[in-house]
Amino acid sequence: MTQRVSINKQHPQAYQALIALSAEADKAAAGAGLDPLLVELVRIRASQLNGCAFCLRMHTGDALKKGENPDRIAVLPAWEETGYFSETDRAALRLTEAITLVPDGHVSDEDYAAAAEVLTDDQISAVAWLTTVINAFNRVAITSRYRVAG
Repeated sequence: MTQRVSINKQHPQAYQALIALSAEADKAAAGAGLDPLLVELVRIRASQLNGCAFCLRMHTGDALKKGENPDRIAVLPAWEETGYFSETDRAALRLTEAITLVPDGHVSDEDYAAAAEVLTDDQISAVAWLTTVINAFNRVAITSRYRVAG
């Protein structure tokens, strides 16, 4: 494997700004009344779609520490096919997928409308910020090849 620059260390002020943005997204989520377990599921789902092992390990651990059901994490890639997720969870996960998979057709009016039927404007915005931030962290970890030990 080619040695990679750790971009978080190469430009620490930029990384610290991303951490600060993450803290603001967390505040927005709490202020919008999003369940902390759903916040972690949003992070996990985006990280699954992006294939970021480092963020998957981190946020799966965080979710479990907060009391998330391991079964919900196990079936998260197939969330639409299960009864484990509430209407709010489903709306947030659908929006997270649409934002993360922008090259597949942007955030369609259909996906946005489905979210807007269930989520408040504050919740839509909070999910969008959470998703934006985790996508950025995924790209930092993937580009720098953060190691995930076995």
